[in-house]
Amino acid sequence: MSDKEELSISLEADAPLSKKELRRIKKGKTTLEEIQKKKAKKLAKAAASGNRTEPEKTAVKAETDEGGEPEDSTEKKPVSISIGPKRAEFSIWIGNLSFETSRDDLTNFISAKADIPKGDITRVNLPTRGTKNRGFAYVDFATQEQLQAAIGLSESELNGRKVLIKDAKSYEGRPAKESITSAVSKNPPSKILFVGNLSFDTTQDMLRDHFKHCGEITKIRMATFEDSGKCKGFAFLDFKDIEGPTNALKDRACKKLIGRPIRLEYGEDRSQRKVVPKRSHEQVEPSHSETPIQESSEYQKPQGFQPKQNKGERSFKRHHSEKTERVTSSVALANAPRKSAAIVKSTGKKVTFD
Repeated sequence: MSDKEELSISLEADAPLSKKELRRIKKGKTTLEEIQKKKAKKLAKAAASGNRTEPEKTAVKAETDEGGEPEDSTEKKPVSISIGPKRAEFSIWIGNLSFETSRDDLTNFISAKADIPKGDITRVNLPTRGTKNRGFAYVDFATQEQLQAAIGLSESELNGRKVLIKDAKSYEGRPAKESITSAVSKNPPSKILFVGNLSFDTTQDMLRDHFKHCGEITKIRMATFEDSGKCKGFAFLDFKDIEGPTNALKDRACKKLIGRPIRLEYGEDRSQRKVVPKRSHEQVEPSHSETPIQESSEYQKPQGFQPKQNKGERSFKRHHSEKTERVTSSVALANAPRKSAAIVKSTGKKVTFD
C-alpha cells in the first residue's frame, strides 16, 4: 500500500463560520475580522461573568454521572447586576446649570428652597463630560406635591445661573426632533428608493436580496451600459408602499453593498407630479384693454422712394418716438439717416508725367 498523508487537526483553531456568517460576508454586511472580534468579546464576557465553557460543562456532567456532586449544584446561577436606583415616577428636568455644579449642590439647593427632606430626593442623575457636568440633570422625588414644589423653583439662581426646571415627562416648549429620514434624504417621502454609488458588478438579484426585508419590491430599474450590460452605478427600486424606502433609510445594514458604501434617498414619484397642459394659440385670451395694440405706422420700414427729410423733422420725430415707446433695434436701424448716393465732383489736380 502506498503511504498516505497524515491529516493533522488543530484543536486550538477558530470554529468554522456558519452559513449565516458566510452569507453576510458575501453580501458585504460584515467582514471576517468583525466576526472574530465579536466572538472574542463573547468569550471574554463569558469568562468575566464566571460562565463555564463547553469542556468544563462536559467534565462536570461526567463527575455527576460517576456519583460526584448532585446535578442541581452544578447548574449555572443567574448573575445579579446592581444598576442603582431606578427612575421614579415623579421626576424633574433641570437645565441651564453651571458646569461646576455637583450633586450635593443640587440636593442642598432643592432641600433648602422647596423645604423637601433630603431623604425624599430618591435620585439625582447629573450627566458629566470629563470632570464637568453637561449643563442639565434629572431629580426624582417621592410624591407629586414635592415635584410641584421643585418646579416652582424655576428661574431661581444656583451658582450664578438662573436654572430652568420642568416636568421630565412634559415636552412642551422643546424643539421637535428631526426625523431620521428627513436628515438623511432631502427629497419628500415616496414609494421609490434611489440607490447610488453602486459597484459595476451589482445585479438586480443582489438589490432584491439586499432590500427585500424592508418591504415588498414591485420593480427594479437599474441603469446599465449598452455594450457590457453592467450597472452604471445607480438604480431605482419601486416598493408597494412608502414604508419600504423609509425602512431602508433607517436600517444601517442597507448602507453597504458588496463592501461598498451606497447612497440612499427618496426617488421622485412622477405619478404624483402635476402636469399643466399647454395652451394653444387659439385659446390665448386677448389683453384686458379693449383695443388691440398696433404698431405705429411711423415705425414701419419705409418702402420705395422716400423724400429726404430735413434735420428739424428728423429730430422732432426721434424725440417724439422716445417719449411714446422705446424703438426696437431693427426699426432704429431702418430709420437711421443715410448719406447721399450722388456722384461727388472731384476737386483734385491732374498730374501728368513725361
